Amino acid sequence: MTEAQGVVNAHHGAFGQDRFGHAAEKAARFFGTPRYIIGQTLAVVVWVALNAVALIGHWDPYPFILLNLAFSTQAAYAAPLILLAQTRQAERDKISAETMEAHREEVARKAVHHAEVAERTATELRQLLEANTDLTRQDKELTEQIAALTREIHARLS
Repeated sequence: MTEAQGVVNAHHGAFGQDRFGHAAEKAARFFGTPRYIIGQTLAVVVWVALNAVALIGHWDPYPFILLNLAFSTQAAYAAPLILLAQTRQAERDKISAETMEAHREEVARKAVHHAEVAERTATELRQLLEANTDLTRQDKELTEQIAALTREIHARLS
């Protein structure tokens, strides 16, 4: 697990790591699903059909006041649950963004440091190359001087 994931997983929104907050997020996610919409539609169709046909009795006759009350109650609870879930998600998103920005800054700082190290290393290599070139030139000059002296000694002895 990366540090960013650890920070995000460790933070549980403005309301802490509580069951209610988790339940609110779960409910908010469910309210937007096709399964919920289809289920609610089927419940309304069955409710209206049972009350329109009156096989069981009219517990909620037209204009379906009890059904309207049920929807109003559901909306009264759903909206705050969705807002709570959004608040918790916004807090996680904020921490995630801050963590990513800190990571980007760290990567940029390391890139600058690596560039500086590479520049120092290149400078040192150039200096070593120049020193090696000087030593090679000196070695050549000394070899030529030794060869000249050897010829001179050989000429005097012969």
